[in-house]
Amino acid sequence: MLYPNTIEEKISFDQIRQLLKEACSSSLGTYYVDKIQFSDDYDHISKLLHQTEEFQQILQEEQSFPSGNYLDVRPQLAKAKTLGIFLSEEEFYQIQLSLDTIIRCQSFFKTTEEEQPYPHLAKLSEHVGVPPSLLGKIRKVIDEKGHMRNNASRELQDIRRTMLGEQSRLRKVLDQIMRQARQQGYTADDASVTIRGGRMVIPIQAEYKRRIKGFVHDESATGQTVYLEPAEVLDINNEIRDLEYRERREITKILTLLTDELRPHLKELRYAYQFLGMMDFIRAKARLAQQLEAVCPKLEKKRLVDWQDARHPLLYLSHKSQNKPVVPLTIELRSDQRILVISGPNAGGKSICLKTVALVQYMLQCGLLVPMDERSTAGIFQNIFIDIGDEQSLENDLSTYSSHLTNMNYFVKVADQKTLILIDEFGTGTEPQFGGAIAEAILSDLNQKKVFGVITTHYSNLKEFADRADGIVNGAMRFDTDELEPLYQLEIGKPGSSFALEIARKIGLQSSILNQAKELVGVEHVQYEKMLSELENEKNKYEQLTENLAAKEKRISTTTQEYEELRTHLKNERKRILAEAKQEASQLLQNTNQKIENTIRTIKERSAEKESTRQARQELEEWKEQVKPKPAEIKPQQKKTKIAKEDGPIQKGDAVRVKENGAIGEVLSLRNNQAEILIGSLKSNVKLNRLEKVAKQSLKKLQKSITSTSTRSIDLNEKRAEFSSSLDLRGKRAEEVIPQLENWVDEAAMFGAGELRIIHGKGNGVLREIVRNYLKTHPSVSRFQEEQIERGGAGVTLAYLH
Repeated sequence: MLYPNTIEEKISFDQIRQLLKEACSSSLGTYYVDKIQFSDDYDHISKLLHQTEEFQQILQEEQSFPSGNYLDVRPQLAKAKTLGIFLSEEEFYQIQLSLDTIIRCQSFFKTTEEEQPYPHLAKLSEHVGVPPSLLGKIRKVIDEKGHMRNNASRELQDIRRTMLGEQSRLRKVLDQIMRQARQQGYTADDASVTIRGGRMVIPIQAEYKRRIKGFVHDESATGQTVYLEPAEVLDINNEIRDLEYRERREITKILTLLTDELRPHLKELRYAYQFLGMMDFIRAKARLAQQLEAVCPKLEKKRLVDWQDARHPLLYLSHKSQNKPVVPLTIELRSDQRILVISGPNAGGKSICLKTVALVQYMLQCGLLVPMDERSTAGIFQNIFIDIGDEQSLENDLSTYSSHLTNMNYFVKVADQKTLILIDEFGTGTEPQFGGAIAEAILSDLNQKKVFGVITTHYSNLKEFADRADGIVNGAMRFDTDELEPLYQLEIGKPGSSFALEIARKIGLQSSILNQAKELVGVEHVQYEKMLSELENEKNKYEQLTENLAAKEKRISTTTQEYEELRTHLKNERKRILAEAKQEASQLLQNTNQKIENTIRTIKERSAEKESTRQARQELEEWKEQVKPKPAEIKPQQKKTKIAKEDGPIQKGDAVRVKENGAIGEVLSLRNNQAEILIGSLKSNVKLNRLEKVAKQSLKKLQKSITSTSTRSIDLNEKRAEFSSSLDLRGKRAEEVIPQLENWVDEAAMFGAGELRIIHGKGNGVLREIVRNYLKTHPSVSRFQEEQIERGGAGVTLAYLH
């Protein structure tokens, strides 16, 4: 049960219907869009969701599924039902194209695999029957361009052959007459044969129209040219006209016979076109799901809301078109926490949160995939009641508050434990003291009925009641207490402050008025709001400290890992160098001993002849010089350039140095936590925490010094040439991935790479989740997606940089 009857307009589901219609290819699909209904049947909802999920998979992975000619020929089928009526060539052509699409859809789901990959969609095609001979008969008559074939019948073939012969004869006669007319100056040189009234004629200048016998069919707008049918071709034109009539009668006869062949199969065809319309409709749902990045959450046959990172569909599409992020909603309603009371400042996102729950739950129970994380779990409600917006009515003499009370009266009477209620600005519209009291009493009654719901309010008594009542929980829309700006994040477990005094102070309201307002409200209420404000402020500071600590731990972990890797590398290099040195020394010693022995043997063999002895000794001395270690060449040490650091925040125009590699550059612009710097002739975006400010006056000297120093020079062009846009992380541990990925993406952004390819493998999905969670937070990444199935599919992620 739904309440009120305008619920679709109030939660904007009518806009979802319109998006679905735009995604359909024909009225076959839009017919089913109009038929969408809210359901509380678990099996029916599950079937619809799985159908759409399977089609979404087809759109992502399959290329062979028919994508065109989803034509609505139901009017033609209705027309063919009447005896004596025949369908036109164009109508049969549309039937031919659409029947071909139906047969191709059926063939797609007929698989030789042991397990059907799309069981829910395949089931829709099981009982679809297209008469196998019907499409063949239509193809024998209608060609690929929608025209009747010449050989559709023997009679038609003879007629068209004769007609071609007569037209050829007519053309020859007219061409001869035209040549003579040009020679005699009766017509212009560039004039040609044309058609008037279905007959071939020649253009003649008006003053010469009596020179050629024939019949004038028309004249030009100026009256200077007449279009004349020469007497010589009157009989030929008459013959052609007669053949055209015979052709038309034969075509009518053929189409009538073909319509008679079609008529006995109308029932089967109507069912087949229902199937085609269903394919168009489900494909439209899958297309919308792709736009929304929607999924099929785990569906349970009970009342439950356990959503992770849910998004309002229309807000998501709007922000997506503007390249703006949407803050996702994580919300949980369960048996011991059925009603969520959300408070917080105006324009803080309370109503969007409420409408997200309403629209997403309604979409789910209409069989549409929903925009949330696939880890989410969703339940089913029998009733959805909403009280959103202003329902005042002049005809029924209802004020805004009266309309709200009318809705509340219906809720109290009808709502039960199978109902989801959604109330915006609960209790407003009348005197706050009584409005708050009535709202609290209604909330107590609904809680006793064990309904589920989301309620937004500013009333403190409702926040306090939610704090002490079982089954009800407070929620707050987060608020930046320093900047006094909403964060649009829902936090469950504590109430939120309206920050009325803080916002009033920010816009400049006089202190005397604020102090008087505090006195009027009362010390206790002011202290309560102050406590909420301080609690929010402390939470923000705690979260900031936690983020800083996590960042430091990450840096320490990365540094430690790099140190261990370097230590291991040096240790291995030391072992290798020592081993090589020992081997070289051993070989040298062996060669030297052999040389000495050879020298001694030479002296003994030559009987100590002076010349031989001298020569042997000389060769030995030369060998000693060869093996004697040369003193290491000591190169003059280049003078190190001192870099003067400067304190203070980095501003536009400052000189900065990249901490990791020592590159010196000038800040061109600042945006969020990044700076655009100029290093030589190369522009690059670098995070601020990777930069340190240096003295600007020594910028040129430092750049020249660093460029000339081989031990510290950084050849960015060489790095750019060596940089690979593909990163293979397979086989790496989770803790190894983030540092490597962070450096690689930063380098990619520095070198202006547009598309990156990250290979993480499928496995159990841990590396994929780490990679994609990191890409979501990186400011240089505009979007990312899964690779095509033939190029790695779920094992590869493509990232696109700004």
